[in-house]
Amino acid sequence: MRVTIVEVGPRDGLQNEATILEPAVRAELCHRLAAAGLPRIEAASFVNPKRVPQMAGAEEVLAATQRRPGTTYAGLVLNERGYERAVAAGVDEIHYAFPVTDTFALRNQNATVADSVELAGRLVARAREDGLRISVTLSVAFGCPFEGRVEPERVLQIAEQVQAAGPDEIILADTIGVGVPRQVRELVEGTRALGATVGCHFHNTRNTGIANALAAVESGAMILDASVGGTGGCPFAPRATGNIATEDLVYLLHGMGYETGVDLQALIACAEWLAERLGRELPGQVYRAGGFAPVAG
Repeated sequence: MRVTIVEVGPRDGLQNEATILEPAVRAELCHRLAAAGLPRIEAASFVNPKRVPQMAGAEEVLAATQRRPGTTYAGLVLNERGYERAVAAGVDEIHYAFPVTDTFALRNQNATVADSVELAGRLVARAREDGLRISVTLSVAFGCPFEGRVEPERVLQIAEQVQAAGPDEIILADTIGVGVPRQVRELVEGTRALGATVGCHFHNTRNTGIANALAAVESGAMILDASVGGTGGCPFAPRATGNIATEDLVYLLHGMGYETGVDLQALIACAEWLAERLGRELPGQVYRAGGFAPVAG
């Protein structure tokens, strides 16, 4: 079986870093990741650079990226203005994300959950008219830094409303890394029962990210977000640390018999390159330990 990895390092991986990388360097990261075989790359975030200065110059990133045939380049958007910027920049795919709790939604996007669901419908319709793929991410689906535990019933109710608009996929995001495999199975199976194509986005804040990724795949999610080197975090979510490391995930999946199309050694080289640019050791473990022959992929 094949699992599609969506590389979010150039966006989610860098948005919380103290070191701000220039657009040309971020474009080079996209190029290196594509050369390693990552089929889908979240290249930039079309948000207000005053709020997230690490993501300034999104259009420049897309313009400088050497497009690799067969690779999809996506942009994250939070509103219609962001959508219009992303389309004008030439993205192949739209990623729209919103929190499933009102407190976080208002803090992060100045909108209620109901407003965000309505916007999801409009953006899906626009993407269809523009001939673009679109995924909708439900953030803090496993727990919110402000409201605490999020009941699965609430998440599934919102997922059902979003699915009615017909996005290409729904991504369940553990934004602050509080989820455990039991929750993952319940939400993935429940969202699949709505007729949705399901993906997941995990952070490794409490060291459960890789276990959650495996639970997601075993429950039928064939799309997983990950960030090279385990970089990442949300500027608006207290103590939200890095995403699961792409190379750690690839090592696990290859060892379990899943196909990804990713060259693990080339991916490890990407993590090493990024660590040099950021001037620090990254959280990922496989890029430091190295692969192992039976599952090097």
